[in-house]
Amino acid sequence: MAHLQPIKTALLSFGMSGRVFHAPFIHLHSGFELLGSWERSKHVIQDHYPYVKSYESLEEVLDDEQVELVVVNTPTYTHYEYTRKVLEAGKHAVVEKAFVGSTSEAEELAALAESKGLKLSVFQNRRFDSDFKTVQRLLKTGQLGDIIEARIAFDRWRPELSPKAHKEKPSDGAGIIKDLGAHVIDQALTLFGMPHSVFADIGITREGSEVDDYFDILLKYDKKRVHVHGGYFFKDQLPGFILYGTKGSFLKSRADVQEDQLQAGMKPDHEQYGVESVDEKGVLHVDSRKGQLPTEVGDYKEYYEGIYQSIRNGAEAPVTATDGVNVMRVIDAAFESAEKGVVVKL
Repeated sequence: MAHLQPIKTALLSFGMSGRVFHAPFIHLHSGFELLGSWERSKHVIQDHYPYVKSYESLEEVLDDEQVELVVVNTPTYTHYEYTRKVLEAGKHAVVEKAFVGSTSEAEELAALAESKGLKLSVFQNRRFDSDFKTVQRLLKTGQLGDIIEARIAFDRWRPELSPKAHKEKPSDGAGIIKDLGAHVIDQALTLFGMPHSVFADIGITREGSEVDDYFDILLKYDKKRVHVHGGYFFKDQLPGFILYGTKGSFLKSRADVQEDQLQAGMKPDHEQYGVESVDEKGVLHVDSRKGQLPTEVGDYKEYYEGIYQSIRNGAEAPVTATDGVNVMRVIDAAFESAEKGVVVKL
């Protein structure tokens, strides 16, 4: 499909996220043209994409009149400042999760984008994971009846501290809730909408950690309870998705392969891209029937197709600024709840 006017796009960093989650999709989609990336220390983007530019500074990116879309894929504590500058420069923005440091910052950026007629989207790529897409498809069929309880977890075995200093030093953007938590909260809100209240337990479990690295958050709805959970000491894990409804249950491992495939250098147009192992099929138990449910194919290409349609054809962004605001509202409420030991109404 030829696109007459590709969206000229720049990244704000070319570390793991730029190299793995953004550049391959922008490069592959004929509706985009990757112009380059701001690179601070290592200048390596041209080793991967010889035709692009290595920008020396944020100002150089923003002064480039060709740039229409900027991907803010720097550490979370920089997101508010950088995104504000991007929008003020009249450019559309895609911002890595967890969006920003607080609800008020998120609301301010959402209002700024709207006032300038610009698109602002949060990169919640986990909406396009194979496991999540399978859960989403199943819920639409109504086979489970009304959901009574659900658990969405991002549990890992990673007891050692991250070598990336920005992940372990206390800041607006550090800690597991703004990292893995932003994914599972967004997944819960995508499936079930906003809860009416939040009750949270947040802790530090790793030796020497200065930032939160464990969370168990209860999202309360009128007729259901949704638990979102994450931590680093979970060697043998429960299924990442557990749904209990009035007609049955569904259990599914968190087994999306896209990140591993991209890290290994697989291109997103490979025929095996996003295809999960058949061993990871979820178990559906409705009435007296118990069996495995085929898994959807994961596909992060859908996110950038959605961004293209949103900028060029006025469609709603695949993840809206309001979605980003709502995740921040839940995160802020969770910290307040954990600190005071109370249920926080939204």
